[in-house]
Amino acid sequence: MPIASTLHPEGVSNDEFRAAMSRLAAGVCLITAHENPLTPDGPGGEDIGMTATAFMSVSLDPPLVLVSLREGSRMDDLLAEQPLWAVSVLADHQVQVAGRFSMKNRISDRLLFADLPYVRGEVSGAPLLTGALATLECRTENRVEAGDHTLVVGRVLTSALPSPDSPPLTYFRGRYRHLAG
Repeated sequence: MPIASTLHPEGVSNDEFRAAMSRLAAGVCLITAHENPLTPDGPGGEDIGMTATAFMSVSLDPPLVLVSLREGSRMDDLLAEQPLWAVSVLADHQVQVAGRFSMKNRISDRLLFADLPYVRGEVSGAPLLTGALATLECRTENRVEAGDHTLVVGRVLTSALPSPDSPPLTYFRGRYRHLAG
């Protein structure tokens, strides 16, 4: 017997909404931040990363972007305290990176970054993937609670195009996809 989907007062169910939104193709990004050490004389901080498809440009003047984070996620908690973060827009050859950082219930991100080629952002200190279509370093300007997510608006502080001519990685109907040329 199938489990009934939650029906909201507006009349749409979780399953109906999820099915409709899965038809919206999205680019795939790796959002990263560097968590500072707990104590000044303690071991170095840790790099944190998460895959995001809910990322968009908001404004050109000033340059602003927005990422949607699941409320209470490790990244949401970190960005509530750490205002600097980074974005790597993934190329289609980076599908394994997207899968790696979308795993739920992982204990540490240290191993996830272990064999990835990246440079450390000069402003954010966060990892920026080598071979990404574009990279951005951001500072949080605003946080907005939105249902079970937090919308984080960031001012873009740096922008680079490490591998601008690669095809993008996209997400459509619940799967990573390659854009047909």
